[in-house]
Amino acid sequence: MRVAVPHNLPKEEVRRRMSERIPELQNHLPGGVANVHHSWKDEDTMNLSVQAMGQQVGGTIEVAEGQLIVDMDVPPALSFFKPLIERGIRDRGQKLLGPT
Repeated sequence: MRVAVPHNLPKEEVRRRMSERIPELQNHLPGGVANVHHSWKDEDTMNLSVQAMGQQVGGTIEVAEGQLIVDMDVPPALSFFKPLIERGIRDRGQKLLGPT
């Protein structure tokens, strides 16, 4: 699943906000207990792994000019929830990039 999250920030600011705020992601996931692991593959690409409700979702977030590009590998068991996941990525992405 590929989702674009628009922004109007310099790439350096996007990277800074992502680094500071990505740990907040686990507080917004259903199920009460979630594990979120992230690492920077390179300057503009973050690897992301989320484990919640017995499922694991992995992917990348690319910092591009004017947008974040989120690529997530949604397992078949969660494919029914793709519209909900996509909306959540857009909403949380906007909050992640919002004013600090």
